[in-house]
Amino acid sequence: MHIEFRHLRTIRAIHEAGGVARAAEQLNITQSALSHQIKGLEDQAGVELFVRRSKPMRLSAAGQRLLRLANQVLPQVEALQAEFAGLRDGKSGRLHIAIECHACFEWLFPVLETFRKSWGDVDVDIRPGLAFDALPALVKEDVDVVISSDPEDLPGVTFTPLFDYAPVFVAASTHPLAAKPYIEAEDFRGETLITYPVERARLDIFSQLLTPAKVEPAAIRQVELTAVILLLVASNRGVSVLPDWVVREVKYSSDYITRPLTRKGLTRRLYAATRSDDLDKPYMGDLIRLAGEEARKLQSA
Repeated sequence: MHIEFRHLRTIRAIHEAGGVARAAEQLNITQSALSHQIKGLEDQAGVELFVRRSKPMRLSAAGQRLLRLANQVLPQVEALQAEFAGLRDGKSGRLHIAIECHACFEWLFPVLETFRKSWGDVDVDIRPGLAFDALPALVKEDVDVVISSDPEDLPGVTFTPLFDYAPVFVAASTHPLAAKPYIEAEDFRGETLITYPVERARLDIFSQLLTPAKVEPAAIRQVELTAVILLLVASNRGVSVLPDWVVREVKYSSDYITRPLTRKGLTRRLYAATRSDDLDKPYMGDLIRLAGEEARKLQSA
C-alpha cells in the first residue's frame, strides 16, 4: 500500500469537516478530485475507510487507524516545514560560538542575553575555543562563529572587526611599578605574572610584548577566573595584563593601578570569524552589531 502525505491530509480533513464537500474546500481541490483520491486509497487498502451512510460522514475502523497515523506524522512534517521556512527567511538556525579570548565570556554573555530576545528560534551554544582548534572547526561547520584577535587568511572565512581594545597592566596600588607612567617588557623580569590558563601564543602580553623582547617573567601563575586574578593582584601576589573592558571598574578602586603597556600603548582588535556564506543570515549580522555595541558600552563605563 502506497500512502502519501496528501492521503493523510485527506483523511484528517474529511474527519474534521464531516463531509467531502467541506473537506475539498479546506484542501483547495475539487470535490470530484477528492472523491477519486478516496476511492484510489480504498482500492489500495482493500477496505472501506469511510461509513458513507452516516451523516456527517465518519471514518470506519480502518479509517480510524489511518487517522491515528495522520495525527502522528503530519504534525512532525508541518513542524519540519516551519523550521525550513524559518531557515529560508533567516529567522531560525544554529549559532554555535567558539571563543579564543578567555576574558570574552563576561563581555559576550550580555550580548547573547539581548540576542535571544529577538532570535528565540536560533539555537545558541558556546564552546571554549581554547580546548580545540576553533578555526578548523569553523571551516568544518562544527561551530559557526569564532571570537578571535588573530585573523588568518582562510578561504571561505571572513573576519569581521568587532572593536579595538587595549591590553593594560594591572597591579596593586602599593606595587613599586605603580610609580611608572607606563610599563615596558623589562619591567616583568622580576615579577610573578598572573594569567588565564591559556597557551602563551594566545595571550597578548606574550605575543605583543614579552616574546618579541625575549623577556621572561620570574614566575607565571595561571588562574581561571578574572575575579580571582584581581584578588591576587590586590594582595600583591603578582601582576597581570587584562583587556581594558575587564578592568573598567578596577580603575576606580584605590586597591589597584592600571597602566598602558609601552609609551604609546598597545591596541588589539577583536574579530568575529564566520563562514563567508553565513554573513547574509540576518541573525548573524545582528549578533555582530550587538557585540560591537556591548563592547563600546563597557569601554565607556
